Amino acid sequence: MSKSSKKILLKCLLLGVLNCAYNALYMYGLKSFDVSTGAFTFSMTVVVLPVVLITMRKTVGAKTWISVALVLSGIVIALGGSLTQIPYAGLLFMLLGCIIRSVFIVKLNDFAREHDSITLSVFISAFVAVICFVIWFVLQPSTFATIPWSSTIIASLFIHAYFIVAFAQTLNIFAQRRATATESTIIYSLEIVFSLIWGAVLPENLVDRAIPTPFHIIGAVLIVAGSLVEIIEFKGKRRLKNVSEKQ
Repeated sequence: MSKSSKKILLKCLLLGVLNCAYNALYMYGLKSFDVSTGAFTFSMTVVVLPVVLITMRKTVGAKTWISVALVLSGIVIALGGSLTQIPYAGLLFMLLGCIIRSVFIVKLNDFAREHDSITLSVFISAFVAVICFVIWFVLQPSTFATIPWSSTIIASLFIHAYFIVAFAQTLNIFAQRRATATESTIIYSLEIVFSLIWGAVLPENLVDRAIPTPFHIIGAVLIVAGSLVEIIEFKGKRRLKNVSEKQ
């Protein structure tokens, strides 16, 4: 095996470990929240990322702080009175998950510019699968054998594995080659908007229905506004760059 291949594997292993860590923390944390509260708390990654970037000696622009302020305001308004009722243990799990996810996004942005998107996605998914299976087998060795494997369960796992993990992850890696870590994270915060929509419209046998309140809607609007600030800046930079290249 060549040195370049070993480097790719080590990078994917690091990303796989980070991926497993933040997803596990999110799942433990989300047990303490309903759909809407958990989704808004999940968006704290946007607030944590600039601090992580500064710690890693990376530059954080003024526009980013404006975007972060808008997103943070949206989270606070959406949670409203429930802020005092949020379980501290769940909040701690979510915060730790956001910190690790921020590091994951920064590293993924760096590696995506150096290597093929599909290659990264395949190896990251493979490492995540192996790591999670080993942890699962160690902690709950009897669970795998007792799962009632049916066509419905297998189809659900396939749909989740392909459309949510493999397909979406590959697209994310491909897109992150053309964006900064901050832009990627702020755009990821739009997940809350879709979470609110699906929580309100999907049938109860699929999700715990959660009808958004006016505070949730205002919070979602602020999060979208924070994302637009970063997107508009990104496109503007590209437009200026293209004009200068033509000249």
